Amino acid sequence: MITIIDYDAGNMKSVEKALLHLGEDVRVSRRAQDILQADKVILPGVGNFGSAMEKLREYGLIEIIRQVCEEGTPFLGICLGLQLLFEESEESPGVKGLEILPGKILRIPKAPDLKIPHMGWNSLDFPNEGRLFQGISEGGYVYFVHSYYLKAADESIVTAAADYGARVHASVEKGNVFACQFHPEKSGELGLKILENFARLQKSREGVRGCLQNG
Repeated sequence: MITIIDYDAGNMKSVEKALLHLGEDVRVSRRAQDILQADKVILPGVGNFGSAMEKLREYGLIEIIRQVCEEGTPFLGICLGLQLLFEESEESPGVKGLEILPGKILRIPKAPDLKIPHMGWNSLDFPNEGRLFQGISEGGYVYFVHSYYLKAADESIVTAAADYGARVHASVEKGNVFACQFHPEKSGELGLKILENFARLQKSREGVRGCLQNG
C-alpha cells in the first residue's frame, strides 16, 4: 500500500490517478496509522513553503514524516514535497523545513529571456546514478511548475538536474528518501516509469535521519 499524505497542498489526485494507472494500491490520508503502516509514502505539494509547513504542523505530520524516513520506508517528495525535505526556503524566510536533507531552496534568478514561474517541459541529465531513473535515458523531458529550486548541500545525492536560469537540482536520493522537483505524474510515459521504479523499491534496513540530527 502506498499512502499519499493529505495536508491540503494540492496535486494529490493526479498522483493517485497515475499510481492507480500502474495498478498500485493507493490511499490518500493524513492519519498517522495509515502513514506509518504504509509500504511506501509520497509527499506531494504545490504552493507556498511556509504555508505548507504550517499545515504539516497543524496536522501533526512533521514528526510522523521524520519517523517514516528514519524507519527506512521508501519516501518520495514531489515538487513542493521535495522543497519541504530541506532546511529552509527563500520563499518563506525564518521558516524551517523538515530538515531531513541538507540544502536550501533558492529563488530562480530573474533574466530577460526566462519566465518565472518555470512552467513547462525541461530535459534532465544525471549527475549521479539514481534508482528512480533505472531504464530511463539521459535527456528525457519532464514537466516543471516552480519559482524556487533546490541547491543541495551534498551534490552526491543529486540524481537528476536541469538548467533554467540556474543549475536546478531536480531529483535527489539518499537511502530510502527520494524527491523530484518536477511532476512525474504529469510527465507522460517517462514520469510513469519513475513512479513505477519507486513503487518497486523495498524497505531499507536503515533509514535517513534529519540532517541537523546527523550534524
